[in-house]
Parts: sequence; C-alpha cells; structure tokens
Amino acid sequence: MRRPEAPTRGTDRPVLLAVAHGSRNPAGVAATRALLDLVRTQRPELDVRCCFLDLASPSLPESLAGLAGDEPAVLVPLLLGTGYHLRVDIPGALAATRLPHVRLAPALGPDPLLATVLADRLAESGRAPGAGPVVLAAAGSSDPAAAADTRRTARLLAARLADGRPVVPAHLSAARPTPREAVEALHAAGHERVSVATYLLGPGFFADRAADTPAHWTSAPLGTHDALARLVGTRYDNACADLLDRAHAGPTARSGRLRRPALARAH
Repeated sequence: MRRPEAPTRGTDRPVLLAVAHGSRNPAGVAATRALLDLVRTQRPELDVRCCFLDLASPSLPESLAGLAGDEPAVLVPLLLGTGYHLRVDIPGALAATRLPHVRLAPALGPDPLLATVLADRLAESGRAPGAGPVVLAAAGSSDPAAAADTRRTARLLAARLADGRPVVPAHLSAARPTPREAVEALHAAGHERVSVATYLLGPGFFADRAADTPAHWTSAPLGTHDALARLVGTRYDNACADLLDRAHAGPTARSGRLRRPALARAH
C-alpha cells in the first residue's frame, strides 16, 4: 500500500493536498500524478501532495493523518463539479480529524480554464472549428448541483469555441441523456458530424464509455495541461488566502506559523 507522501521541501506555506476520485485503471492514477507533477513544476515553492477518495492509495484519511496537528493545509479536490464527494465525503473526513488549520477549496469546475482545455482536446481530436455540434460527456451525478455545473461548463465551452455550434451536456451515469443518446439525437436531427468532448480528468471506465458512441470525433480526457495545472494552483491560492485570513487573529498566526503566499499570476 502506498503511504502518504512526505514533504519534499521545507516551507512555511500550507501544504497543497490534492484529493482525486481514484481509479482501478493504473493509467487514470498515473494521469493524476502527472498533473500534480506539472503543478510542482509551475509552483516549486509549494509542498504538493496527492491522495484519493477510493480505489487508489494513499487515501484521504491516511494523508490527513500524515499532517502534523498544527500543520496548515489546503485540500484541493480534483473534481470537476459539486456533488456528494464534495458535500459529504471530504467534509466528513475533515471533521473526523479535527485538524485546526485545514481548508477545503472548491471543485475545479465550472471554470473558463476547463473550457480552454476541452477546446484544445477537441482540436487535437481532429475537429475543425464549426464542424458540427459537440456533446459534453461528464461523469454524471444524481446531485442537481452537479448537473447544473455540467450545464454551465457546456455554456463555457460553447463560448470558448465561438463557432456557433451547440454544446449539449450529457452524463455517463445517474442522469440523462447519455453521450450515446445525445449523439444519436443530434444525428436524427440532421447533424452528420458530431463530436464528443470528454469531460473527465483521465482514462478509465467512464472515458471508455465516452468513446463508445457513433460520434465522428471524441476528444481525450483533460489529462496534463498547463491551464489545468494553473487552475489547481488558483484554487489553492484562493482557499489559502481565506485560511490565513481566518487564522489572522489566532495565536498560530501571531507566532508567524502561517504566512500569506504570493498568488500565482494567471496566464
């Protein structure tokens, strides 16, 4: 079993503890680690660690247990929208630890940077600008907030593509339409060439399902991309600033244990 990652450098900045869903597919776990390697390259001043909610190790409880009692940390969920994990699982794990200086950042999506990555992956798949409508294949959730996040991402992607073609949200589980249903409906409406934008972080079961449609082009998962790594850093920065502001009046902050980091410049 893989143990929680130890700090690789001395720093007085809060740990960036990224928490991913996890996968039985080794390539999916490798994609998560590759993304965080890029975050480390972009933000060498940070102690970046990785854990998983399920199916891979180290687990979130193991990684939280690896934090010292007064060690500040920001949990950055590598999740693309709001859902049960963000509302229940992660807060529950945090509550069980009673660590005083750990802050939970929002999910990665929706965000215009994700639309940038999706557009780049579509272009890499061979889709030319304006070449028919796009189906956004998200993991899916029974949580209405998650479905709303997927719809917002579809709008952001349509704005990013700016080619007048619709982007139709679809769900790989728990909601309808499925990507296959959405592609077939667009074909039935007279659109010969339809693309699927795979709205997943890495390969695995859902990515295989996203590729199993009669679409003309299907993009790869988001994977390792500069914009995605910057987004992880931005979620950290914003939550870190809030963590330090909350600690400002406390004895830990007065002792200098917590110091506000310089925010990374967006590109």
